[in-house]
Amino acid sequence: MKQTTPPKAKALPVSKLRATLDPERIPYADSTEIPDRNVYPRFQPRAIQALSLALRITGNEHNVYVAGEPNMGRTYFVKSFLRPAASKGKTPCDWVYLYNFEDSDRPVCVAMPAGRGRKLKQAQHKAMTAIRQEIPARFEKDAFQKKHERLVKKFNTKREDLFAKMDATAEKEDFSLSLDDEGVLTLSPIVDGEVVSDKDFDKFKPAERKKLKAKGEELLASVSSILRQINQNEMDLRDSETDLHRETAKNVMADCYLKVVEKFKDIEALRGYFEDVINEVVDNVDQFMPKDSALAGLLSDAVPGGEDFFSRFEVNLFVDNGKTKGAPVIVEDHPTAFNLLGSIEREAEMGALYTDFTLIKAGALHKANGGFLILNIEDLLSNPNSWEGLLRALRSGQSRIEDPVDPDQVRARSLQPDPVELELKVVLIGTDEHYELLLYNDDRFAKYFKLKAHLQHAAPRTAANIRNFLSVIGQTAKAADTLPFTREAMAGLVDFASRLVEDQKRLSLYVPLIRERMIEASAMARMAGKEKVGTAELAEAVSAKDYRVNLYEEEFLSDYDRQVIKVSTSGQGTGRANGLSVTMFGDYEFGLPHQISCTVGVGHGGILDLEREAQMGGPIHTKGMMIIKSYLVRLFAQDKPIVLTGSLCFEQSYAGIEGDSASGAELASLLSALSDVPINLSLAFTGAVSQTGAVMAVGGVNRKIEGFFEVCRRRKLTGKQGVILPEDNVVNLMLKDEVVQAVKDGLFHIFPVKTIEEAMTILTGMRCGTRNKRGKYPTDSLYHRVDKRLAELAELAAPGNGACWTHGES
Repeated sequence: MKQTTPPKAKALPVSKLRATLDPERIPYADSTEIPDRNVYPRFQPRAIQALSLALRITGNEHNVYVAGEPNMGRTYFVKSFLRPAASKGKTPCDWVYLYNFEDSDRPVCVAMPAGRGRKLKQAQHKAMTAIRQEIPARFEKDAFQKKHERLVKKFNTKREDLFAKMDATAEKEDFSLSLDDEGVLTLSPIVDGEVVSDKDFDKFKPAERKKLKAKGEELLASVSSILRQINQNEMDLRDSETDLHRETAKNVMADCYLKVVEKFKDIEALRGYFEDVINEVVDNVDQFMPKDSALAGLLSDAVPGGEDFFSRFEVNLFVDNGKTKGAPVIVEDHPTAFNLLGSIEREAEMGALYTDFTLIKAGALHKANGGFLILNIEDLLSNPNSWEGLLRALRSGQSRIEDPVDPDQVRARSLQPDPVELELKVVLIGTDEHYELLLYNDDRFAKYFKLKAHLQHAAPRTAANIRNFLSVIGQTAKAADTLPFTREAMAGLVDFASRLVEDQKRLSLYVPLIRERMIEASAMARMAGKEKVGTAELAEAVSAKDYRVNLYEEEFLSDYDRQVIKVSTSGQGTGRANGLSVTMFGDYEFGLPHQISCTVGVGHGGILDLEREAQMGGPIHTKGMMIIKSYLVRLFAQDKPIVLTGSLCFEQSYAGIEGDSASGAELASLLSALSDVPINLSLAFTGAVSQTGAVMAVGGVNRKIEGFFEVCRRRKLTGKQGVILPEDNVVNLMLKDEVVQAVKDGLFHIFPVKTIEEAMTILTGMRCGTRNKRGKYPTDSLYHRVDKRLAELAELAAPGNGACWTHGES
C-alpha cells in the first residue's frame, strides 16, 4: 500500500496566544478621569443578592456567610456594600450600666437615644461633684449652724435640768452624785457635811456601812429613771441632728440634682434610678461630711471590697453611639472572648482584685448592635469561646457578659450584669471549605447563617465588564494614592487580570493582587522620576514580583542548563516524550519539562506505573494510568488479549506527582515504544487523555509553556520547538510577551489538538490510522505497528512458547 504523507500541523497564530485590549478603546486619558461608582453589584450578583436580603429581613437567623478565597478583597467588598446602606439606617441607641442600689452584684442596663448616654454621664458627674462640695458647705453656713445650735441648746438645757434634779434627789438623801467623762455614775455618802471617800468608808462600822450601802442602792434605783431620760435626751439629739442632716441633703439634692432628673424624665427606665440616687445620698449623708484633716490620710471613701463609695453614682457609658451616623459597621479582626462578647475587668488594690459596674466593658457584639458585625471565620474558630458565645447570643437574642471560668478554677465573686437586647446582622467571611465544615459539623450554623454570599473569582471579559473593571482600577488608584495610570497601563492591567485567571474571555476579581502590582508600579515610576505609570513600569513591577520569588525556578533551570536534569529539546527518541508539570513554591507557580520514558517487552506483568509502585504518585495520576490502559484495550484488544510487561516513568522525579495532565505524554511514549517510532523531542506535550482518546483541558498551561520555552531559549531556539496542548486550553492562553514574540518570529510554536491521534501525528510525523471494515489498520499507520507489536507480544507469551497465557495486570 502506498504511504500517505500526514497533513502539516497547523500552529496557533499570534492572535490566539493572549487577549489584548486596544488602549484606544479606553475613553480615559489616565486613571484620574475615571468616575467613582460602585460596580461590585455587577461583578458579584450572588453575594449582593444575599447581602441585600439580609438588610430587609429582621431577626437573628438570617445572618450571612461570605464565601470566597483569600486575596479577593472579601472584607473590603462587604464594607463597601454595607456602609452606604448602613449610613441610611437608623442610628441605634446608647447603652449605659447603672449601679443597682438593691443588689450591687446585678448592675442595671438601660437603653437611651443615641448621644444621650454621654450627656447623662456628664450631667451625673457634674451634679455629684457639685453635691459633694455643696453638702459640706451647707453644714458650714449660718442657717445650718443656727438650727444646730438650737438643737444643742435645747439638749443642754434639758440635760442640765435632769442633772439638777438628780443632784437634788441625792442631796436630799445625804449623798453626793458625780458623773465622769465616760458616763460612769458614782454615789458617795455625806456624813457631817463631808463627802466620805472610799478609804474613810471602810473605817465605818459594818452596820453603818450596810445601812449606807442599802440607802445608796435605793437612791441609785430612784435616779436610774433620770439617767434613762438623759440617755434618751442624747438619742433625741442625735436623731434631730440626723434629721437636720437629711433635710439639708434633701435641699441640696433639690437644688443640684433635680435638674438632671428633669432633663431625663422622658426615659422611663431612669425614674426609679433617680429616686434611688436621691435616697442613697440622703441615707448616707455622713459620707459627704468633711473629714478630720488629721485622719484624712488614714480614712478613705472606700467601702469594704475596695469600692469607692462615690463610684456607685457614676454612669458606665457601655456603648456610645453619639457620633455614629446611621447603623454601625464593625469589623473585629481579633475576636477573643473579651473583644467580641465584652468583659468584666478587675483592678488591684492592696494586693486584692475587685470589680464594680464601672468596669464592665463592651465587646464588638455590643458596639455593632443595631448594625452589622463583620468577622473572619478563621479568627473566630481559633477562639472557641467566642464562637460558642456568638451562637448563644444569636439564639437568645441577648448578650450576657460573664467571666469565662475554667471548670477546675475556683469561681471568684463577680457581677451578673443585666443582658443587652441584640438586634444585628453578623457577616462571617471565610472559604468554601470552612462553610462546608461548619455546615456538616455544627447544626446551629445552618440555623443562624441562612444566607450564603458566594463570591465569584472571575467575570466575563465583556465590554461592559471592562468598563466596570476600569472603575475598580480608578477607585484602587485613588484609595492607594498611586500615580495616575496611563491609558496603555490601564489596558495592561485589564490584560493582567485575564492572565491571573488564565482565561482570554474572563477577568480576575482577585482585586488585591492587582492592587499590589499597581502600588509597586507606581513606586517604580516615582523612583524613575515619572509623573504617570506607563506600560514599562507595569511590566517591570510584574517581572520584579516574579524575580523576588523565583529563586527555586532559577535553580531548577540552571540544572537544565548543565544537563543535570536530562530533558532533550531537539532530536528524536523512541519510547520517550517531553511532559510538562507545574510546581508551586509558596505563592509562586512555575512550569518545568520532564522526560517521560516507557519500556515494553514480553511478559505478563502489565504496564507498571513506577510512580505508583514507589508510592510517589497520587490517586488522580493513578487514575490517568488506568485510563491509558483502557484506551489500549478499546483499540487493540478486540481480537486478542494484551499481554506484555512494561513500565512508565517520570525520569529524575524525586517528589510526589499528582494530576493527570501528563497522561497524554505518557500514552505518547507508550505508543512510541510499542510502534518503535521515534518522537520529536523538540516538542513538549501537555494534556489529559480520555478512554476514547480525546485530549482534555488541563491547568497551568501558561506556566507550562513558559517553562519549556525558557529551557529552549537558554539552549537557543531552533525554530522547531514548541508545545502541544489541548484545543480546549487555547482560550486559557495568556502568555508572556517574550513567548508571543518568539512565536511571531517563527522560533516557537503552539499546536492545539483534540485527540491523541492528532498529537501523535505531530510528534511522530506518521498518521495513526483507523480500522477498516476488516478491522485492520493501514499498513503505513502508527497504530498498525502498535497492533502488530501487541500481537507479537501476545504470541510470544502464549502457552506454546513456554508460558501460561493470562491477561496483563497492573
